Amino acid sequence: MAMCINESTRREFFKNAAVIGAAAAGVQAVAASGAAHAAPRSAAAAGSGEKVALTNVRVFDGRVLSAPRTVVIDNGLIGISAFGARTVDCGGAALLPGLIDSHIHVQNEGTLEQLASFGVTTGLDMACFPPSVFQGLRGLPGLTDIRSAGTPAVAPGSPQSRIPTFPPSGVVTGPEQAHQFVTDRIAEGSDYIKLIVDSPGLDQATLTAITRKAHAFGRLVMAHAVTNATIGTALTANVDMIHHVPLDAAVTAAIAGRYAGSGTIAVPTLTMMEGFAGLGIPGYSYANARDGVATLRQAGVRILAGTDSNHTPGIPVQPAFGSSLHHELELLVGAGLSTAEALRSATCLPARSFGLRDRGAIRPGYRADLVLVDGDPLADIRATRAIQRVWVGGAEYPPAS
Repeated sequence: MAMCINESTRREFFKNAAVIGAAAAGVQAVAASGAAHAAPRSAAAAGSGEKVALTNVRVFDGRVLSAPRTVVIDNGLIGISAFGARTVDCGGAALLPGLIDSHIHVQNEGTLEQLASFGVTTGLDMACFPPSVFQGLRGLPGLTDIRSAGTPAVAPGSPQSRIPTFPPSGVVTGPEQAHQFVTDRIAEGSDYIKLIVDSPGLDQATLTAITRKAHAFGRLVMAHAVTNATIGTALTANVDMIHHVPLDAAVTAAIAGRYAGSGTIAVPTLTMMEGFAGLGIPGYSYANARDGVATLRQAGVRILAGTDSNHTPGIPVQPAFGSSLHHELELLVGAGLSTAEALRSATCLPARSFGLRDRGAIRPGYRADLVLVDGDPLADIRATRAIQRVWVGGAEYPPAS
């Protein structure tokens, strides 16, 4: 059957799977969220106000691991004084800031539990509807903290627009609807704006109008784009971040130069691209995605770690929540990032890029989002998997076995 897939069919398959999957991941959450909220949580928020001194830890400061020192958790934040704290000797283990996944599709409370168990303390959702789903998952004590794009902007007749539960307000027919689309998303609580950039799809004038309106309201703009052509369209619209990298051809030096020149950020989602490349679709190669990331890095483009984790029925690639971020870090290193760069792509860089000024580093006054790991992830990035303990906002969460 694969022998009969031509270029048009390949692109349609990828769009119907990866693009609908990205948009539809929030649909399943509606059915699952009620049961998840009713179920007891395995991690209690109790203890988030406790004062704890983690002694003999080597702290990742964004560049290197420190000599053994003490880090204090005080009322959910990184404290200064260990006076009166309960002491935990960490035996020289490495202490990382809580990890940030810059591309997930949140589903229910179980999603947050799975993320937390793998040290992912912040999840950035890239499509979820209706808004009650992500609104109900915000700020749950002791669980992964989330932000969401809510409903993405899609073109009339697009695969996403044909999803039975897709909100009509997400279907944008022209630039004159940019204001309404953006204000609707802001009213629903979207933290940033998401555009699906496809060919055919939203035209350049509409993409540019939505981006300008979002920026006028102080919102960042995310773009889904999976080819060099659609990436070019997204760059022309002046979006802030582009999610995914092409499988049919590596990102060109010219495109990478446009990223760098405009300060556009890349979220390659190599885990998802690897999964689709493994389906045997003619013309798609993971090497193109890997080489594209190498080209972006060489051009000086900021790269963030994102997995496209989802539990969407019918989508052939479903990266697991939490564990897949560790795989993403390994793939980024395989694409040419240093281990320190990979760690930054899941800590301080997404925090800065998304304006999350209270996390991404281990500093006094920041959220006590922490991951204690055995070994040295700067020597071997796979050490991030050897999780000993996790704290989310100062509350300890049991790591995955």
